[in-house]
Amino acid sequence: MEIKNTNHVYKNNLKPSERFAIWITDRIGTIGFFMLILTWTIFWLGWNMFAPVHLRFDPYPAFVLWLFISNMIQIFLMPLLMVGQNLQAKRAEIRAENDYNVNIKAEKEIALLMQEIKELKKMLSEKSSK
Repeated sequence: MEIKNTNHVYKNNLKPSERFAIWITDRIGTIGFFMLILTWTIFWLGWNMFAPVHLRFDPYPAFVLWLFISNMIQIFLMPLLMVGQNLQAKRAEIRAENDYNVNIKAEKEIALLMQEIKELKKMLSEKSSK
């Protein structure tokens, strides 16, 4: 029974496209990305509501261009997030399998140690009774 470094097993089996999906998943789920989207949205809506009329490019109240871009971001990110989550679940399965193997090995070693302790106790009790 071989104990493996699950990080190496996982990373060595990833295709470049899968690495990209994980990279995206790791970045999207951060407060930094949320703040970027929030800042972009506030700036966009604020500009198109309060800037001089001749400088507005996505007129209030429709914000058609903003809705289009926001929807495109969502359409492209959702499948990538799902792929990344599936890959992270695969990594968790590899880790769980390795943990199971480690536990089996530890259980065997503990049983062996308990047997040796029993033998030592037996030898000590025989020696002390003489």
